[in-house]
Amino acid sequence: MSHNDLLNITCASLVDASDRMTELLEKRQPNYSLPQALYNDPTLFRIDMEEIFQKEWLFAGMSSEIPKKGDYFTLEIGQNPVLVVRDAEGNINAFHNTCRHRGSRLCSQHRGKVANLVCPYHQWTYDLKGNLLFAGTEMGQTFDMKQHGLKKAQCKTAGGFIFICLADTAPSSDFDSFLATLEEYMAPYDVENTKLAVESHMYEKANWKLVIENNRECYHCAGSHPELLNTLLEWDDTNDPRAPQTFLDYYNQQAADWDEQGIPHRHQSFGLRNRIVRMPLKEGVKVMTIDGAEGCSKLLGRFTSYFQGSMRILHLPNSWNHMQSDHFIVFRVLPISAQETMVTTKWFVHKDAVEGVDYDPERLRKVWDATNDQDRILGEENQRGINSVGYQPGPYSETYEFGVINFIDWYSETVLKNLKE
Repeated sequence: MSHNDLLNITCASLVDASDRMTELLEKRQPNYSLPQALYNDPTLFRIDMEEIFQKEWLFAGMSSEIPKKGDYFTLEIGQNPVLVVRDAEGNINAFHNTCRHRGSRLCSQHRGKVANLVCPYHQWTYDLKGNLLFAGTEMGQTFDMKQHGLKKAQCKTAGGFIFICLADTAPSSDFDSFLATLEEYMAPYDVENTKLAVESHMYEKANWKLVIENNRECYHCAGSHPELLNTLLEWDDTNDPRAPQTFLDYYNQQAADWDEQGIPHRHQSFGLRNRIVRMPLKEGVKVMTIDGAEGCSKLLGRFTSYFQGSMRILHLPNSWNHMQSDHFIVFRVLPISAQETMVTTKWFVHKDAVEGVDYDPERLRKVWDATNDQDRILGEENQRGINSVGYQPGPYSETYEFGVINFIDWYSETVLKNLKE
């Protein structure tokens, strides 16, 4: 069989997969979980990667992870290695982490610091803006270095959050409006004056959508997350249909304090994809530690009180976040395969906070280490059950699982839209 024959078979199979994906999404029953293949089929997973993770804006990391010239971190979006680096002017750039010579990864470490980007294979050298500086005389006199700079990934920052997009033309929709609001709501935290205190990488044997679905409801919290519910109120936001009047009264009391301090808090939504809202924690609780007491002795930014609740930031398809007075926690979800996902959690504190004096990393991470592992088990058991020949889509509760419904609707609409473009 010739190369062209193989290529034709591959193209035909992708067309078949796209048609199958379209049919499954168009015929899915509203407010029900998805058909089995959308949770475990490798071919349809490839469609997810191409239509969601290679076309949509993704949360990559925080600007304070790379505070100085030459600081970088890397991430893997499916089979696409990406490099995020700060240049000499302080700008943050994202590049495809692949050399323009023969494609080798430039940076193999998770994070580091460089003067220039040097390929370890044949030492082609690029500056921090991606320009090719050195390729050796072996390439000949006619070789044009200007035509062989690194390929950029699109990159935007707001409020310390770094977002990247691998598409040649990034979707616009209302993303810039979200970024403007994120900048406003994150201003009190002064992210540039924070630092990464600790991070974890959790490997979960479950489809990425099951990871997000689990996050988008607290229906399971009472039976699964005792550590988390020491401090967290289970209501999703101020629009949660389950929220009793006692909670709304408590929120209004907290909101009056935040208004007096000039701290943004009101619910802001941008379609089904992005949401920001500041929510109070349980009464008397400062932050989301195991006992509700402070996690760091240095407050962030311009906060003068620990009682700032948790500002929740949702960004589909791959991030949720909890921003608090003395530390904040960001979560990033990256698919590995149809039934494997990597969940990265990062804790940030004031840049002048001293480990072992102002904060204890183990204390900071205790609640979410426990919660993440509990969610991992739930997700993996969910995946095992879905893989059964006995699985069929089941109904979501419109009251307790409205966040899941919103996610599945966003996912379905986005995939269908991108497939048709």
